[in-house]
Amino acid sequence: MNKQKIHNESEEIKQAAKQVADEFKQEVIETSDETAIAAVGYIWILFLLPLLLKRQSLFCQHHAKQGLVLFIFSLIITALGSLPFIGWFIIMPIGWIIIVVLGLLGIINALRGDMWEMPYFGKYAKKIKF
Repeated sequence: MNKQKIHNESEEIKQAAKQVADEFKQEVIETSDETAIAAVGYIWILFLLPLLLKRQSLFCQHHAKQGLVLFIFSLIITALGSLPFIGWFIIMPIGWIIIVVLGLLGIINALRGDMWEMPYFGKYAKKIKF
């Protein structure tokens, strides 16, 4: 009887361990899915993907809103960059360097799983309500 009890307890432990492992795998898959989708949000108009696909995820929404602000900034830089001389040689190059650097930082931090806030533009992203 003692062996049977030990066998039953070991089976229960194995099933519990399997259940925990399955839950962990599911959590890792969901987390990596969210980080990848949030990272895509920093690539120009693709901010719409996390904004629409992961409406319930605060993490994805945070990065999507920052992607939206970066997108709007890129439109403003493009418009101002069409001004002769000052736009062509100062506004456009400097503006796009800022956009690329902030986009890359956003992608890196989203893939790490950080709730990173963009300098200067992050405060505007916080004000966006959907």
